[in-house]
Amino acid sequence: MIDQIKGLHHVTSLASDAQQNNGFFTQVLGLRRIKKTVNFDRPEVYHLYYGDAVGTPGAVMTYFPIPDIKRARAGTGEVGTTVFAVPEESLPYWQDRLEGLGVEGLTEAVRFGERRLGFRGPDGDGFALVEQAGDSRKPWEGSDIPGDCAIRGFHSATLRLGAPEAMAELLSFMGFEQTESEGSNQRFRLAAGNGADIVDVSSMPGAEPAVEGAGSVHHIAFAVDNRQQQLEVREALVDTGYSVTPVIDRDYFWAIYFRTPGGVLFEVATAEPGFDRDEDRAHLGEALKLPDQHAHLREQLERDLPPITD
Repeated sequence: MIDQIKGLHHVTSLASDAQQNNGFFTQVLGLRRIKKTVNFDRPEVYHLYYGDAVGTPGAVMTYFPIPDIKRARAGTGEVGTTVFAVPEESLPYWQDRLEGLGVEGLTEAVRFGERRLGFRGPDGDGFALVEQAGDSRKPWEGSDIPGDCAIRGFHSATLRLGAPEAMAELLSFMGFEQTESEGSNQRFRLAAGNGADIVDVSSMPGAEPAVEGAGSVHHIAFAVDNRQQQLEVREALVDTGYSVTPVIDRDYFWAIYFRTPGGVLFEVATAEPGFDRDEDRAHLGEALKLPDQHAHLREQLERDLPPITD
């Protein structure tokens, strides 16, 4: 069993419009844009990162906004809902805020004994807020959202699968313990994690596979502290039979990727070197930062990428 994983690191999704995406996460959800860069493989596409003040692992939502991309079709083999943690007794505030801002798909529910408020992002993305007691993580304090209501980071992610058995084995191998079951949903929790340490698995036998597009999650990343731990995780996964990529330098973390049973793409990412490696913490996310391989394209990219106004 792997014991190096600390919880979630980030979730990366697809969007249709950069300005709309930026506005939703910074103005509606009150997160900080911590990095404005480009896709390593498609430099004509932004890669936008949102989170807390410094981009702490377990609090980072990232997006590839691709103009003219088709809307996703929900189904199996994907992350269906990305869930953020908020303080106790804060859901009434969020209900009023999201209603007032015209956010769609608001639904109230109780799952695994926790109050949650579901909602949709601009491209139909599946999100929820869950009240989480005793969460000591610090929120971004630069928005208009009161500190006793602001998002602390991720609470969990829900995977939608046609058959959950192989995923349950993988999560157990990754250090997660199945703690609860409720209807078609199973909860897996990592003991002594980083606060973003829950994965829910929703069984959807007979459902159609998801079709990737705007509003869908591209991959979900799990956190390790450093590159040595990452190599240990990679070796363990390869020994178990998974096809894992070599370690890839993503500028702000090192990454490995592998496809899981049921089709969800997993990443394991390091906490090092962090999002302040090329920007002062006071100015994270302000300038367009480019990977070294695309630095020669700066003039073209600054001309062609759609402007983002804060």
